[in-house]
Formats: sequence, structure tokens, C-alpha cells
Amino acid sequence: MEERSLRITGADKTFFNKITNTLTKMLIPTKIGINGMLISIKRNNLLKAFENYQKSNADYTGEEMEKRYDTAYEAYLEALDKYVLDSIYKKVKNNTASEFEKNALSKYYEITSLKENEYIEYKNRKQKYLLELDYEGIKVNGKEKLVERYNEFYVSKMDMLYKAILKNYSIKLADTTNVYESTKEWIYTKIFHTLEDYIQNVLPLKIQINDNDSLKDVMKEYEKYETYTVGKLDTKDNIEKNVVLLGISRKLFTHSLPLIVATQCYEKLLKDARILVQDTKIATKRERAYSMLINLIEDYNIKLLSTKVYWENTKDREEFKVFWNKYKEISKLKETDFIEYIKQKEILFIKNDMKKLNLGKTDYSKLEKYYKRKLIDYGVMRELKDSFISSGMYTGKVKNKEKCMK
Repeated sequence: MEERSLRITGADKTFFNKITNTLTKMLIPTKIGINGMLISIKRNNLLKAFENYQKSNADYTGEEMEKRYDTAYEAYLEALDKYVLDSIYKKVKNNTASEFEKNALSKYYEITSLKENEYIEYKNRKQKYLLELDYEGIKVNGKEKLVERYNEFYVSKMDMLYKAILKNYSIKLADTTNVYESTKEWIYTKIFHTLEDYIQNVLPLKIQINDNDSLKDVMKEYEKYETYTVGKLDTKDNIEKNVVLLGISRKLFTHSLPLIVATQCYEKLLKDARILVQDTKIATKRERAYSMLINLIEDYNIKLLSTKVYWENTKDREEFKVFWNKYKEISKLKETDFIEYIKQKEILFIKNDMKKLNLGKTDYSKLEKYYKRKLIDYGVMRELKDSFISSGMYTGKVKNKEKCMK
């Protein structure tokens, strides 16, 4: 049913406006009912096509089932898109929408604004948005059997969409392999935001419907992440949380966030951690930030660099080999003398990190001074007391040239 408008002249416009608004409010629920029925039919067709596709083998039948699944998925998305434009839009326009519906429409227009300049992100995020919108309705109003059926499809499709979104960000970072550019800051923010969004909304469902053994390592990292979901997080907490997100990404999004991009993300976090240490003035907070930086350096070397096969720079590879061999020797102390192990590990990490402080544009002079103080405290660097450095230029005249010549 479609609303028909009739133009009337020479009449009480206020009266007819009231009638029009009343009729519109009466017609909208009917429209929603029709759309809801259409979505339900398209959704059932989609789930059947998805289940058949999952059962099919990689032969002619499998290809045929994949085509049917793709066709059913497109029809389902069109029905959802029509629902947003026809039903939610009209409810918002006529001031009969709930807060959820108002937020849903606002988010819809936010995503469509990406279309002109970021089409790939728009295409994937619009699909993600429509699926999330329908999934919320299914969880509230759907039967348990329908929810179980939909969960399988939802996790499978969301995995594909998140991978596509992250891959798009990876491509944008591909041209900044070794140098961190401040102009790319927004990409790093989006990567970490997307990872957290997935871990909050999709991963718990994935763990629920999959065999626990296949996600055993991921579940351990997920438990770490959950500790950062309570209370207000400071800068240190956010860096630590992003390290956990990055660790999970190495298990779930290896191809979407390849090693080269993961390296850049780690280097971004290292930069943030170094700045935090050198800018923190309260001693206790600085020590906690320093401890976090040491853990991050270890995480970066163990989870990333130690797994790196191809190195663009041979010198970097050889330097890392020397570092890695020292680290393995120090690790042997862990069982026999834990305190000495911690001390030697910190000394190794500090010396190695000091070599990298002057490679970029950031001024790390305060951090370098802090590092040196640590090395002095550990007894591996001497402090020259009562020493001074003179600055400036000094000029003078030689009074007796003959004495100077002798």
C-alpha cells in the first residue's frame, strides 16, 4: 500500500494537514508489516541457500549452490535496504520512530556518505549494517530455532565482511612500510576500532557455535581483552588493549592484516608507549608506563619479528639474529634466577630500543635520558659526576705569538 497525496486549494490547510499526518501514521505500520513479511521470506530463502551451499562439495553442484546463495543474499539485502528507506525513514519523518530507529537511520546516512570517496568501505559497511539491523530484530522477536540457523550464516558472512574492511585498510598502509606518517593516523584508529568491534560483537558468537579447541588460543587472548571492558581506561590501558587486539588479529585476520601491516601497527603502539613514558611526570605512573613499554617490546619481538621470514634489509635481519640469540640465552635464567632474568631482559630491551630512537622524526631525548638512568641503576653504565658541557662559541686573542710558536 502506498500513501497517495492530493493537492487541495482554497481550503483549511491546517485541517487537511492533520488528516494527512493521521492517515500517514495509520499507513506506516501496514507498510512495516508488508516489509517484515517480505524480509522474512527473503531471509528463509537465504538460510536455505546458505545451508545447501555449506553441504555442497567443490564440484559443479557446489558452484551452482554458490550462485543460488549469492542471488538469495542480494535479494535479502535489497529487502532490508527497502525496509530502512520505506519504513524507518517515514517513521522518523512523521515523528513516530523509537530511539533505536532514529539511531539506525542516522547510522545508515553516515555509511552512505562514504559512497563517493570510499566506495569499497561503503559497500562492505552497508552490508554489515543491514545484517546487524536484522540480527537485532531476530534476537528480540525470533524463535530459538531461527536464531540458531541465522547465527551460522551471520558469523560466516561477518567474517568475510570484516576481512574485506581490514584488507582495504591494509592496502592504504602498504605504501608506508618503514616510516610512520601522521597523515595515516586515522587508518590506525579505524583498524583498532574495527578489530574491537569484531571482538565485541562477532567473536563471542563464533566461540559459541564453533568447537572450542579450534579457537583455544583466541579464547585466552579474548579473556585478556575482557579485563579492559570494565571501568574507564587511561592512555596506558588503551595501548595495552590495542596490543591484545593486535595479538588476536594475528590469529584471525592473518591475510587481511598481513605481517607488513601488523608491523606498522606495532610500531605505532611502540611510538605511543615511548611518548607516554617520557611525557609522564608522576614517578609511579611513569614506572607503570615503562613496564608496559617493556612488555610491548617483548610482544613485538616474540609474536612478530621472530616469525618474520622475508626481510627487505639484510642488515636489519642480522641485527635481529644477534638480539634474538641474546634473548634466548637470557630466557634460560627464568627458571633458575628470575630476578636476574628480569634485569638482563630489561637491559637488552633498553639497549636495543635506544638504537631506534633517532631513526624517526620524534624527539625522544627525555626517554633516552630515562633509559640511561635505568642502565646506570643496573650498573651497566657509568655516571660521570661533577661533569659539565659548555655551549656556545668562545673567541680570544693571542697576546704573545712568539711564545705560542715555541
